[in-house]
Amino acid sequence: MSNRQTVDREIKKFMKDVRKRNPHEPEFHQAVEEVVESVMPYVLDRDDLRQARILERMTEPDRVVIFRVSWEDDDGNVRVHRAWRVQFNNAIGPYKGGLRFHPQVDLSVLKFLGFEQVLKNSLTGLPMGGAKGGANFNPKGKSPHEIMRFCHSLMVELHRHIGEDTDVPAGDIGVGHREISYLFGMYKRMENRFAGILTGKGLSFGGSLVRKEATGYGSVYFMKNMLEKQGESLQGKTCSVSGSGNVAIYTIEKLLHEGATVVTASDSSGFVYDKNGIDEEKLAWIKNLKEVRYGRISEYAEHFDGAEFHEGKTPWSVPADLAFPSATQNELEEEDAKMLLKNGLRGVSEGANMPCTRAAVSLFHDAKILFGPAKAANAGGVAVSGLEQSQNALRISWSRAQVDRRLQGIMKDIHDSCVEYGNDGNGWVDYVKGANLAGFVKVANAMLAYGIV
Repeated sequence: MSNRQTVDREIKKFMKDVRKRNPHEPEFHQAVEEVVESVMPYVLDRDDLRQARILERMTEPDRVVIFRVSWEDDDGNVRVHRAWRVQFNNAIGPYKGGLRFHPQVDLSVLKFLGFEQVLKNSLTGLPMGGAKGGANFNPKGKSPHEIMRFCHSLMVELHRHIGEDTDVPAGDIGVGHREISYLFGMYKRMENRFAGILTGKGLSFGGSLVRKEATGYGSVYFMKNMLEKQGESLQGKTCSVSGSGNVAIYTIEKLLHEGATVVTASDSSGFVYDKNGIDEEKLAWIKNLKEVRYGRISEYAEHFDGAEFHEGKTPWSVPADLAFPSATQNELEEEDAKMLLKNGLRGVSEGANMPCTRAAVSLFHDAKILFGPAKAANAGGVAVSGLEQSQNALRISWSRAQVDRRLQGIMKDIHDSCVEYGNDGNGWVDYVKGANLAGFVKVANAMLAYGIV
């Protein structure tokens, strides 16, 4: 391998160019730098990769589509939003990645997510490229009819850029089963064809069992694999989970199945700490709160004895063996990491996309705890999306057990790939390096095979 001084100089030079070409995009810079730090030594030792400028090409999206979404609210007012689709790389398959509806969505966030998606999808072993999209639309507080009109208007433009062999969007923050249904209904009407052009669909029209649970389940399966490599299990471990949306709910559910104790959940208003643990009955209550009533997590403390609500705070001050950040990007910061480690933290599995800041990840790395990065630990959702595409193409539906068994196999394969590329030779695995290299190599080799395109 190249010496450290040369590697550091090339990383600095590369990132200077990335920032120059992509100004005012901090999330994208963060995602690229984390990957480049892992893969630069490998690139410097491969003349073919350097001559073909693979790393430069891989950090530039194939295309970015920006468009207006105009719709009418229930009071008859015309509303205007901006939407994007970032088709980042299709070297190993059709573009694949979610749609996010959130007022803070911008191009930097979507480029970071699309870039991460390229490597994440590569890790699954399925033939999927990477993409991401969304709109600066906030579905909270909107009526079902307003959300329907917005989704229909968005699809009027989006439909011309997607297809089962071109680009297959899915859900993400703010885009669940309801929104996917509205989007698919409009696509079907406009195109006069029934095809698997979206994933996360309802079971009655081409959806897959376990899709809703897949990201949370996958995060737990990845942690389970890391622990098993150390001769341990999830049984009896105390776990802290952030979030109370789809990923967090099913992370908690699978942890309970594995015999762990979960003591926290959160939303943007704060977090709840339940010293008695969140059991199946309490989890069912959270599901109703968040998936039916769309309430705030603070209500949990009002409903269950022994639970505390901490307004405006994140759950990382609570002592736990394992942490599962499952809410949003950069939610777990340096001071949070210090507190977790001080309290005896032994492992982290990132359920959200890039939920730990670079400073926090550095602390976890130096402490040599188990750390499952998002592009590996968070890959369960897109893995089952890929399985939904397969079922749509075959015009069949697999059973819950069949899909879950495939999901477990994919997460085990991802773990093993991370070990292969991240093993330091002394028994410790750098899962960040392993995930980045394993994902990168497959895409890079495909791009080389195509020539300069």
